[in-house]
Amino acid sequence: MSMTASDGALQEIISGLQQTEKMISPKYFYDERGSQLFDQITTLPEYYPTETEFGIMRESIDEIAGLIGPQASLIEYGSGSSRKTRVLLEHLNEQAVYVPVDISEEHLLESARQLRSEFASLEVLPVVADFTKRFALPSPTVMPLRNIVYFPGSTIGNFTHAAAGDLLEVMYHEAGENGAMLIGVDLQKDPHIIERAYNDSAGVTAEFNLNMLRHLNREYGSDFDLDSWSHEAHYNESEGRVEIRLINATMQTIHIGQEQVIIDEGEGILTEYSHKYTLAGFAEMAEQSGFEVERVWTDANDLFSVQYCTR
Repeated sequence: MSMTASDGALQEIISGLQQTEKMISPKYFYDERGSQLFDQITTLPEYYPTETEFGIMRESIDEIAGLIGPQASLIEYGSGSSRKTRVLLEHLNEQAVYVPVDISEEHLLESARQLRSEFASLEVLPVVADFTKRFALPSPTVMPLRNIVYFPGSTIGNFTHAAAGDLLEVMYHEAGENGAMLIGVDLQKDPHIIERAYNDSAGVTAEFNLNMLRHLNREYGSDFDLDSWSHEAHYNESEGRVEIRLINATMQTIHIGQEQVIIDEGEGILTEYSHKYTLAGFAEMAEQSGFEVERVWTDANDLFSVQYCTR
């Protein structure tokens, strides 16, 4: 096992594999290869969320920037490739500070470095943290008039409804008095469109899913037989979510840490949920966490939404 693997992470993985329905947290998708594969996924013709959200942002950016107002602190949860963030940063008025928050330190610092070089007058203060828990905000040079929590993409959908509600409560506290949240929310739609997005014809999503086991073998010393696994993504309409699993073809005994886990032929490991919301359903969840949805922007086909919520 690599010396970088923390005991807590190893225990979390083992605990997930010992559940009645085996599961591994989607955060273990993101080693370097996983991040590259996800960037590829966002450019696939079947994968509508990224380009659709980008289109909404471009079209509505003046109104969005107007609602955020001058001298704001933009706190981005899980800062990815920052494409949508750049559109926002280019249009914000006299922004006080940009605070990207991510658990992946190397990726975060590289992203922050690039943004500093592009936006010379902008203070960029990255925070390495698990954003599902409360964290301390850095002290910028210019005192912000208000905090804006920014959560682009459809990442809120990866959380169960209970965990999403908990995360919104964390965001409510980080936004602080007079603060707001700008969030990307994927919408319920024709199941065929949804299923195609997670079963692309080029097989990139399948490779992304399988790479998780390669990551575990390398970093946590497990011995999954990679040839025995296949990708499965199915939209559960009654739950309003995509369920992504790895399915095992032959019975195998996995060794990880000091444990052995038997995985039967045909048994699956749940690797990700991707919940899709109705506008009313998301508004209700936001309200329970203290937010009020003030403005919603969608594309012409109502595939995706960007929502501005105030405390």
